[in-house]
Amino acid sequence: MGKKGAKRHLKRKPAPKFWPISKKQFVWAIRPSPGPYSLKNCLPLGMIIRDILGFAETRREAKKIISNQKVLVNGKMRRKDDFPVGLMDVVHIKEAEKTYRVLPSPKGYILHPIPAEEANFKLCRIENKTLIKNGHIQLNLHDGYNLLIKVAEPANPVEDVYTTLDVLKIKLPEKEILEHIKLKEGVLAIITSGKNMGKHGKIVEIEKREGQKRRNWLATIQDAAGNTFKTRLNYVFPIGENQSLISLPEGD
Repeated sequence: MGKKGAKRHLKRKPAPKFWPISKKQFVWAIRPSPGPYSLKNCLPLGMIIRDILGFAETRREAKKIISNQKVLVNGKMRRKDDFPVGLMDVVHIKEAEKTYRVLPSPKGYILHPIPAEEANFKLCRIENKTLIKNGHIQLNLHDGYNLLIKVAEPANPVEDVYTTLDVLKIKLPEKEILEHIKLKEGVLAIITSGKNMGKHGKIVEIEKREGQKRRNWLATIQDAAGNTFKTRLNYVFPIGENQSLISLPEGD
């Protein structure tokens, strides 16, 4: 017989390696529902509550916490334990009054505790730009959300100051643009993938490669201790001009 829709189950053995779950203790894992992130780039909300933060011992307990409207993701209530949570998303646990941001680390994604003043915004990277009807600009962000930039004069789009791989500071949950960080030499950035995942510092050089897409250009990042790391521009996520807009784990 033919395939009947998408898979709804996931065994632990083929689950992403960075998920903090035992591969042999149990058979099944929580499969994230289809959404803005791929399976290898997200954490199911139920796993965050149970396995990472430890607010529940079983999936049933995690489901109860989530369905009772006690968990917010990016300022919105989420009621499904398979909801996918990805890079830079903000998770707030109401009763515990604790807030976390999803950040990259050498072992994958982690939930980093953040102060209350950081809970009302997130950083989103521009993955693509689209010209739509009446000359307006649509920005396609890394978390699957689209922002509309209205242009007064299509022949002279002065409002279009955005480039792919730039980062926007977005107000939550209104999705308003608070700040724009261009991807260029001199800004602070964090590496989101590859062998240097989780390293952060200043972009000291961007090496253009003729005949290659901009995403494949080589970027050199220098941390506060003077160590340098090279990675593809596609793995570079700007986090601030002169200082980081978000708090980062100590020692990374």
